[in-house]
Amino acid sequence: MSHLTEEVEEAKITVNEFVNGTKKLYIESYGCQMNFADSEVVASILRNNGYSTTSDVVEADLILLNTCAIRDNAEQRVRNRLSILNSNKRRNPGLKIGVLGCMAERLKTQFLEEEKMVDLVVGPDAYRDLPNLLQEVDEGHKAVNVFLSREETYADITPIRLDSNGVSAFISIMRGCNNMCSFCVVPFTRGRERSRDPHSVEKEARELFEQGYREVTLLGQNVDSYNWKTETESFNFAQLLETVALISPDLRVRFSTSHPKDITDDVLYTMKKYDNICNYIHLPAQSGSSRILQLMNRTYDREWYLGKIDRIREIIGEDCGISHDLIAGFCTETEEDHQDTLSLMDYVQFDYGYMFFYSERPGTPAAKKLKDDVSEEDKKRRLNEIIAKQQEHSLLRNQQAVGKIYKILIEGESKRSADDLCGRNDQNKMVVFPRKHYRKGQYVNVKVTSCSAATLKGEIVD
Repeated sequence: MSHLTEEVEEAKITVNEFVNGTKKLYIESYGCQMNFADSEVVASILRNNGYSTTSDVVEADLILLNTCAIRDNAEQRVRNRLSILNSNKRRNPGLKIGVLGCMAERLKTQFLEEEKMVDLVVGPDAYRDLPNLLQEVDEGHKAVNVFLSREETYADITPIRLDSNGVSAFISIMRGCNNMCSFCVVPFTRGRERSRDPHSVEKEARELFEQGYREVTLLGQNVDSYNWKTETESFNFAQLLETVALISPDLRVRFSTSHPKDITDDVLYTMKKYDNICNYIHLPAQSGSSRILQLMNRTYDREWYLGKIDRIREIIGEDCGISHDLIAGFCTETEEDHQDTLSLMDYVQFDYGYMFFYSERPGTPAAKKLKDDVSEEDKKRRLNEIIAKQQEHSLLRNQQAVGKIYKILIEGESKRSADDLCGRNDQNKMVVFPRKHYRKGQYVNVKVTSCSAATLKGEIVD
């Protein structure tokens, strides 16, 4: 599970509507940032085949759910949603419903043959085939393509920015994963790693900047293993990061996700060199126990992970934001292993994190070779202890920000009041401040005056 494990608990739907196209596409995305980026690719492909998007499910001619298979409850939510959406067919017999993404890849034809809930099933590498698959459905057939590619990166497709604030955008720089973590389905649902042409990444980032976007997030299951080569050129992640940062000092650059075994000093020194590369790293730990990390096949131990934390703070500084993924109750986890996780959290004092209890995924190495023997009661108790510990550390780290001045990119209105604006600082923390005469997309300097465990509050200073 990576932070492309930054899981979204509620599905998001498209809210931007574009004019061209007579048929209406409604798309919901679940799970990680990569799925949201993929939905933007899908919207682009279908726009060129007569579809415009809609945020009203009732008027849709085609409903697509872009799904996540990381945890069982994510899959159950999709099944429940499909049951509800199928009732729309009574009002619109011509309505087509499809499942995209990791859940589609994992369950393949089960949706079509056993549950008969959808008309088409499309895996993450088969989105170019959507027009052909829809034609098959129009001809009265069920359609499926879950072929995994070793080449597909969608580098030539300009995404349609869905649910966009017009300020921040995702750019996918690679697909798939070569890390066979024993708990994770991603290598099976997204295939092997392949890196995107860096020139296409630079072009997309430059075009976004010219369109008024002021922040891009470079996405990959493991961005640190980005590796693009031809006979005459080669790019690693540090070089790609620098290339994008050089587009403009007014273009903020973020990235996700890093793997503790792969993040290099070159990446850290590149972050330090450029002020517009944000001082924030998502570094999934998954466990604080070396024994559990070995069972997870994470290919590092506790000491290696803590050494990376020390290196980040040595090169970038104590102010660098660091977040995590942690799993409670993995196979054979003991109370001692759990205490190792809590003590790792005490050492690092993460700014925030993404925390789950272990959910066995069929087909993974853990499901085949390890016994899911920690009781649900213990899993939930340990998870609650991890969450409580993180709340404590989040508040502590936020309190350290009080009195400091940060450069903030305004993302829009605060959720709670139209009188306030909000935006994130370098460390990826949301800051809320009075609106005054400022607007979305501007940079402002904000002095933090107070905080909660989740949010910083402040005042704009000249």
